[in-house]
Amino acid sequence: MAEKTNFNHKWLDLSFSVRIARRYLFSKKSHNAINIISAISAIGVAIGTMALVVVLSVFNGFEGLISDMFSAFDPELRISLSQGKSFDLQQADVQKVKQLKEIAIFTEIVEENALLRFKDKQMPATVKGVSKNYAQLADIKKIISDGKFELYDGAFERIVTGVGVANTLGLSAHFIDPIFIYAPKRNSKINLLRPETSFNQTACFASGIFTTNQVQYDEKYVLVSLNQARQLFDYDSTVVTAIELKLVSDSKIDIVKKEIETILGPNYQVKNRFEQQESFFKIMKIEKWITFLILSFILLIASFNIIGSLSMLIIDKKSDISTLESLGANKKLIRRIFLFEGWMISATGAILGIILGTAICLLQEFFGILKLGNDFVVDAYPISTNFMDIVLIFFTVLLMGFIAALYPVKYLK
Repeated sequence: MAEKTNFNHKWLDLSFSVRIARRYLFSKKSHNAINIISAISAIGVAIGTMALVVVLSVFNGFEGLISDMFSAFDPELRISLSQGKSFDLQQADVQKVKQLKEIAIFTEIVEENALLRFKDKQMPATVKGVSKNYAQLADIKKIISDGKFELYDGAFERIVTGVGVANTLGLSAHFIDPIFIYAPKRNSKINLLRPETSFNQTACFASGIFTTNQVQYDEKYVLVSLNQARQLFDYDSTVVTAIELKLVSDSKIDIVKKEIETILGPNYQVKNRFEQQESFFKIMKIEKWITFLILSFILLIASFNIIGSLSMLIIDKKSDISTLESLGANKKLIRRIFLFEGWMISATGAILGIILGTAICLLQEFFGILKLGNDFVVDAYPISTNFMDIVLIFFTVLLMGFIAALYPVKYLK
């Protein structure tokens, strides 16, 4: 019973403090300057909050845009060895993975470095041999900028190159001259007298050029048929360097990933799209949260206007404070009133800033008001508002409002 009475007493104190603070915030003060400073404080917090919402949404937009670009080339899951380069598909654990009902597309990959030569030009590149169902695994046809995706036409081997590779070699998808690929023989020593005999050589014709707008792919990768890659790099018909998977449902990626890791054990690594580009996405996250911290610091400085507003309000309400003390209010209750006053200024600014920031983001997302120009991948700044970012921003602003309000309230006499 005593505990219930104590709880009710605390609740009444809290409710009373909030009511008085709300009345002080919205009622007219005896000195108009207090109203002006309070409004400036709220506007400053609102502008800082709005900037946080917009900037974090822009980072989310760019992250989503680049993620979509990677998804046209990167598989949902990729299996490779933790140590070593190639493995046999006939292994029991690999076959067990292949039989999983959650897997829709199972694509064999042979990927190695080689030398390309077209007419009098040559360059090193990463040759990626893919099986016939690769077009079903990746959205490769969406990123073909010239020609078509074809790796074998029934008579000749074909090659699809990145746009950077095509520019370096000076080729087009419609040229009839062959592209030669050279790779060192895996099971023989270099012949110093005739070094050309130490290399495997194959010829193919360009059928298409892809553009991912990602340097590591456009400037480096070429796609050939799996059989051609195996012959070029001296691999048996059941040997691969990686397996790429597409699932029946992309919502189960993490579950299937853990299941495959359990089946294959520590000798293999299974990576989703974000893990395949881990370093890039880590940099994006670091940039996002460093920007968040910088803007939060600026917002904290803007919140210091609350100190002046509360200090003047305390002076203005000296007679009210004396009246409350006469009625039995203690220092703790009075301090709580002005602390809530500071919080309400912050909360008002935060809510206003979130509404304005979200409105700006939605306008940009649906109408593309701010343009990037014709030389970019997209016409307008990509933007994506994240609900959890909004929640984080709101509580960050409240925390800063508490810190700013604490100083004048602490020294209230």
